[in-house]
Amino acid sequence: MTKLLFLRLVPALAAVLFSISQPVMATPRTDLNIGLRLEPPHLDPTAGAAAAIGEVGYANIFEGLTRIDHTGKVIPALAARWDISDEGKTYVFHLRTGAKFHDGTPFSAESVKYSLDRARGESSVNPQKILFEAIESVDIVDPASVKVTLKHATGSFLFNLAWPAAVMVSSTSADKNKTDPVGTGPFKFASWVKGSTIELVRNENYWATPAKLDKVSFKVVSDPTAAYAGLLAGDIDAFPNYPAPENLDQFRADKRFSVVVGNTEGKTIMAINNGKKPFDDIRVRQALAFAIDRKAIIDGAMYGIGQPIGSHYAPTDPGYVDLTAQYAYDPYHSKALLREAGVSDLKVRLVLPPPEYARRGGEIIAQQLKAIGVTVELVPVEWAQWLSDVFKAKNYDLTIISHVEPMDLDIYARDDYYFDYHNPTYKAVIAELAATSDETKRLELIGQAQKILTDDSVNVFLFLLPKSGVWNAKLKGLWENAPLPVNDLTEVEWTE
Repeated sequence: MTKLLFLRLVPALAAVLFSISQPVMATPRTDLNIGLRLEPPHLDPTAGAAAAIGEVGYANIFEGLTRIDHTGKVIPALAARWDISDEGKTYVFHLRTGAKFHDGTPFSAESVKYSLDRARGESSVNPQKILFEAIESVDIVDPASVKVTLKHATGSFLFNLAWPAAVMVSSTSADKNKTDPVGTGPFKFASWVKGSTIELVRNENYWATPAKLDKVSFKVVSDPTAAYAGLLAGDIDAFPNYPAPENLDQFRADKRFSVVVGNTEGKTIMAINNGKKPFDDIRVRQALAFAIDRKAIIDGAMYGIGQPIGSHYAPTDPGYVDLTAQYAYDPYHSKALLREAGVSDLKVRLVLPPPEYARRGGEIIAQQLKAIGVTVELVPVEWAQWLSDVFKAKNYDLTIISHVEPMDLDIYARDDYYFDYHNPTYKAVIAELAATSDETKRLELIGQAQKILTDDSVNVFLFLLPKSGVWNAKLKGLWENAPLPVNDLTEVEWTE
């Protein structure tokens, strides 16, 4: 009996010992703490130009009819598919069935008509209202189909509908989206502690594949030193746009982290107030352009990471023309142009928003302009003040900023834009570009537009802003490149 009992116990004991000896598989995390350099002024992408709004909400809270994927390709979103008429003026969008806004309101053709009519209406405050200028009418075909008729064929129309400013909103909640955003996306807004944290939670009723993360916390970290410390301490899991390139090699040497350097659409420029004397004189603007050594700025402010540009266009986009040689560094020519323009003892205010590329770049530019006899007053401002004083009120001489919207040549054709630049020839090129569908002709017009901006020396074009990402090595699904200034978290997950 004893022997029989022993024989029966041995297999059971062996099984227990085997299970104890096996490593315990940890369950992957489902929360994420993500670093955000600038706090958004609000959370409604249809009502504000700040890139930080889209960094939180695009593809997470809000969705459009189309969307941009990580490669920059236009793909279906709330529109499952679409039909385009032969002349390119009529689009019929066939919508997702079963999609709902976070408050339970169904997404339907009425939502599309409301969103597009609101964006293009006379009282619209949409920061990219020009995207909808070509729309003649929006008509409901049935609850799941919408017909959009254009005034003229627009080759970029599907691309335009993929911008953050073109997301779909509900008539029942649109007025509250700045502080309590309601979209159709895979995450719902949970809370916002100003100056600290914006929290999102998974939308369990999402129309497509649910997000893998249960909770996302966007942590506002404005100081580069704090960003570095937060990553090392594990308080921040990912900083998709890490603000201190001087630390990248330290993170590369630490196996806990992945360092991924890609491209953005960020055309970093020293913007000039073209409507203000003496900057209304092209010779003065050219003098500023010849006085700037782009390589010194890239090396000094960006630690060598960045690609020089010669016009307002990203080298990674189709139709790029390399115009960097047109204003090669030549301070002697700068001085001659200033003398020719009758300008001496020029004093300028260089307004610097918070990003490091602006603050550090401004110090280098001040020294370079000093070498041609221009005295620079550096004026650091917070983001809200930059938006109100520079972007809206045009109260500046010079400023450094990165324009991160893709292929945004049209901004130079806007009468009220903060550059205060007015050129009828340029406007005609942009109007023709908007009405052209033929790709070969579009690329030709894109090249013409770049050349006009450079010839007119509208701004000093510096470099393409890189996307320097640092995140926990166990994370996957974050974007390497940024064809839009967003943090799309739909495919982000932890691995073990």
